[in-house]
Amino acid sequence: MTRHVDPTRERFQMFRDLPRDQPVHMLNLIRLHAEAVYPDGRKTTGLEAYRAYGRESGPVFQRLGGRQVWIGRPDLTLIGPEAETWDIAFIAAYPTGAAFIEMLRDPVYREAVKHRQAAVADSRLIRMHPGEPGETFGTLR
Repeated sequence: MTRHVDPTRERFQMFRDLPRDQPVHMLNLIRLHAEAVYPDGRKTTGLEAYRAYGRESGPVFQRLGGRQVWIGRPDLTLIGPEAETWDIAFIAAYPTGAAFIEMLRDPVYREAVKHRQAAVADSRLIRMHPGEPGETFGTLR
Protein backbone atom coordinates (compact mmCIF):
# COMPACT_ATOMS: atom_id res chain seq x y z
CA MET A 1 0.00 0.00 0.00
CA THR A 2 1.35 3.41 -0.96
CA ARG A 3 1.64 5.86 1.90
CA HIS A 4 0.78 9.51 1.23
CA VAL A 5 2.32 11.81 3.82
CA ASP A 6 4.30 14.51 1.96
CA PRO A 7 3.65 16.03 -1.49
CA THR A 8 5.79 14.88 -4.39
CA ARG A 9 7.90 17.51 -6.16
CA GLU A 10 5.60 17.31 -9.17
CA ARG A 11 2.44 17.87 -7.11
CA PHE A 12 4.03 20.71 -5.16
CA GLN A 13 5.03 22.36 -8.44
CA MET A 14 1.42 22.00 -9.64
CA PHE A 15 0.29 23.71 -6.42
CA ARG A 16 2.82 26.51 -6.98
CA ASP A 17 1.57 26.96 -10.56
CA LEU A 18 -1.98 27.67 -9.36
CA PRO A 19 -2.96 31.26 -8.46
CA ARG A 20 -1.12 32.33 -5.30
CA ASP A 21 -3.10 35.49 -4.57
CA GLN A 22 -6.47 33.85 -3.87
CA PRO A 23 -7.89 32.26 -0.71
CA VAL A 24 -7.32 28.52 -0.35
CA HIS A 25 -9.08 25.89 1.71
CA MET A 26 -7.21 22.63 2.32
CA LEU A 27 -9.24 19.50 3.03
CA ASN A 28 -7.15 17.23 5.29
CA LEU A 29 -7.95 13.54 5.78
CA ILE A 30 -5.58 11.96 8.30
CA ARG A 31 -5.03 8.33 9.32
CA LEU A 32 -2.70 8.04 12.29
CA HIS A 33 -0.27 5.32 13.27
CA ALA A 34 -1.21 3.67 16.57
CA GLU A 35 2.41 4.27 17.60
CA ALA A 36 4.35 7.15 16.06
CA VAL A 37 7.30 6.21 13.85
CA TYR A 38 10.19 8.55 14.69
CA PRO A 39 13.59 7.93 13.08
CA ASP A 40 15.24 8.27 16.52
CA GLY A 41 12.99 5.54 17.96
CA ARG A 42 11.22 7.67 20.57
CA LYS A 43 7.91 6.23 21.76
CA THR A 44 4.55 7.98 21.73
CA THR A 45 1.19 7.49 20.06
CA GLY A 46 0.40 8.78 16.59
CA LEU A 47 -2.23 11.04 18.12
CA GLU A 48 0.25 12.56 20.58
CA ALA A 49 2.80 13.11 17.79
CA TYR A 50 0.12 14.79 15.66
CA ARG A 51 -0.84 17.01 18.59
CA ALA A 52 2.86 17.98 18.96
CA TYR A 53 2.83 18.92 15.27
CA GLY A 54 -0.22 21.12 15.89
CA ARG A 55 1.29 22.81 18.95
CA GLU A 56 4.58 23.58 17.23
CA SER A 57 3.25 24.54 13.79
CA GLY A 58 0.15 26.38 15.04
CA PRO A 59 1.86 29.73 15.72
CA VAL A 60 3.28 29.80 12.15
CA PHE A 61 -0.13 28.83 10.70
CA GLN A 62 -1.86 31.60 12.68
CA ARG A 63 0.82 34.24 11.97
CA LEU A 64 0.30 33.71 8.25
CA GLY A 65 -3.47 34.15 8.60
CA GLY A 66 -4.44 30.48 8.67
CA ARG A 67 -7.44 29.22 10.58
CA GLN A 68 -9.22 25.93 11.02
CA VAL A 69 -12.71 26.23 9.49
CA TRP A 70 -14.11 22.81 10.36
CA ILE A 71 -13.00 19.58 12.06
CA GLY A 72 -14.66 16.21 12.55
CA ARG A 73 -13.97 12.56 13.35
CA PRO A 74 -15.09 10.33 10.48
CA ASP A 75 -17.30 7.45 11.61
CA LEU A 76 -17.85 5.53 8.36
CA THR A 77 -17.10 5.90 4.65
CA LEU A 78 -20.55 5.32 3.16
CA ILE A 79 -19.34 5.66 -0.44
CA GLY A 80 -15.72 4.90 -1.23
CA PRO A 81 -13.04 2.30 -0.61
CA GLU A 82 -13.62 0.48 2.67
CA ALA A 83 -9.87 0.44 3.31
CA GLU A 84 -9.75 4.23 3.28
CA THR A 85 -10.55 5.06 6.88
CA TRP A 86 -9.61 8.32 8.58
CA ASP A 87 -9.04 9.37 12.18
CA ILE A 88 -9.29 13.13 11.62
CA ALA A 89 -10.85 15.29 8.91
CA PHE A 90 -10.56 19.07 8.84
CA ILE A 91 -10.50 22.09 6.59
CA ALA A 92 -7.75 24.67 7.05
CA ALA A 93 -8.20 28.09 5.43
CA TYR A 94 -5.34 30.25 4.20
CA PRO A 95 -5.71 33.85 3.02
CA THR A 96 -3.73 32.97 -0.13
CA GLY A 97 -1.92 30.10 -1.77
CA ALA A 98 1.28 32.07 -1.15
CA ALA A 99 0.62 31.94 2.63
CA PHE A 100 0.44 28.13 2.48
CA ILE A 101 3.75 27.98 0.56
CA GLU A 102 5.34 30.41 3.04
CA MET A 103 4.22 28.19 5.92
CA LEU A 104 5.88 25.13 4.35
CA ARG A 105 9.12 27.07 3.96
CA ASP A 106 9.16 28.51 7.49
CA PRO A 107 12.03 27.03 9.59
CA VAL A 108 9.80 26.57 12.67
CA TYR A 109 7.21 24.73 10.58
CA ARG A 110 9.89 22.60 8.90
CA GLU A 111 11.05 21.47 12.34
CA ALA A 112 7.48 20.78 13.52
CA VAL A 113 6.63 18.67 10.45
CA LYS A 114 8.80 15.82 11.80
CA HIS A 115 5.95 15.10 14.23
CA ARG A 116 3.43 14.96 11.37
CA GLN A 117 5.67 12.59 9.44
CA ALA A 118 5.99 10.33 12.51
CA ALA A 119 2.27 10.44 13.29
CA VAL A 120 0.62 9.98 9.91
CA ALA A 121 0.11 6.54 8.39
CA ASP A 122 -1.70 7.99 5.36
CA SER A 123 -3.36 11.23 4.38
CA ARG A 124 -5.08 13.24 1.69
CA LEU A 125 -4.55 16.98 1.28
CA ILE A 126 -6.86 18.55 -1.28
CA ARG A 127 -6.60 22.20 -2.30
CA MET A 128 -10.00 23.79 -2.81
CA HIS A 129 -11.17 27.19 -3.98
CA PRO A 130 -13.63 28.39 -1.31
CA GLY A 131 -17.07 29.46 -2.39
CA GLU A 132 -20.48 30.31 -1.01
CA PRO A 133 -22.92 27.40 -0.99
CA GLY A 134 -25.91 27.66 -3.27
CA GLU A 135 -29.43 26.49 -2.50
CA THR A 136 -28.88 22.88 -3.61
CA PHE A 137 -26.06 20.33 -3.70
CA GLY A 138 -23.41 21.05 -6.30
CA THR A 139 -24.14 24.74 -6.68
CA LEU A 140 -21.86 27.60 -5.72
CA ARG A 141 -22.73 31.27 -5.63
